Amino acid sequence: MTSTHDGAGSAPEAAALHEIVEGVFAWVQPDGTWWINNAGAVNGLDGTIVVDTCATEQRTRRFLAAVGAATGDAPLTMAVNTHLHGDHTYGNSLLPSTTVLIGHEAMREGLLVDPIIDGCPPVWQPVPDWGRVTRRVPSVVLRSDLTLFTGSRRVDLLHPGHPAHTTGDVVAWLPEERVLFTGDLIFHGVTPLVFMGSVEGAIASLGWLADFGADHVVPGHGPLIAGAELPGVLAGMERYLQLVLRTAQAGLAEGLTPLEAAQRCDLGEFAGMPDAERLALNLHRAYADATGTPFDLLEAIGDAVRYNGGPMASAV
Repeated sequence: MTSTHDGAGSAPEAAALHEIVEGVFAWVQPDGTWWINNAGAVNGLDGTIVVDTCATEQRTRRFLAAVGAATGDAPLTMAVNTHLHGDHTYGNSLLPSTTVLIGHEAMREGLLVDPIIDGCPPVWQPVPDWGRVTRRVPSVVLRSDLTLFTGSRRVDLLHPGHPAHTTGDVVAWLPEERVLFTGDLIFHGVTPLVFMGSVEGAIASLGWLADFGADHVVPGHGPLIAGAELPGVLAGMERYLQLVLRTAQAGLAEGLTPLEAAQRCDLGEFAGMPDAERLALNLHRAYADATGTPFDLLEAIGDAVRYNGGPMASAV
């Protein structure tokens, strides 16, 4: 595996394009915290398929320039969004107009009404500098699966069949190369986030991911994962998500609010992971699902800020 670095130092300047196998690339942005995602590209005889974009104009242009340099500026024929969140989608508008954009139907519906691209609330500091990005949603959608080709290279797009990180998650699987782009179904070394999906669904998705038998895994955030490392990564995510469920069950039994339950929770082995305030967001989702009540996004975000003791850290 080879890599090309775009600068050095802290995120996002330390981003690097890694060639996982010949013609298959992962764009990894350390340290994978708020708004700092991974993306990818698959090159073949008919051009390049892009997997996700980035949150800001600057980051997306770096990513696309690195892909162009690595592929001889092969045309970007198709692009897929693994889910709706802005760190994976706001750079869509910087793709060529001829690039066919693909995503799950729920992902498209969610991005159409996403308010943050129009004006990010000051719950993150600094507020990310989006640059010149505009809302661009997929023109092709899937419900369960879709197969793409560039030349003879095959890319299967698959939905887990239930809410997990979000309601419209998609993985990109290269069966010949055994490479799996998971989007945010996997957070590697960063606190998982499932507030727009399902805690139990996220747990169920972990076994589904393991069944691919991937040799190379590109998570939505954090370092690349070798196939031999994947069981340990998935087990760690399951332990965290089970902690969220146990905390929610205990909090409901004691009549605690999600914030009170979060404040009482001993994170244990997960206390040192970045973005610990996501516990409050995840508990709001677990409470809503357990009680059958609507999920209140604004209240959940407010509790995450209160748990953190102030705005959540982000990179510009």
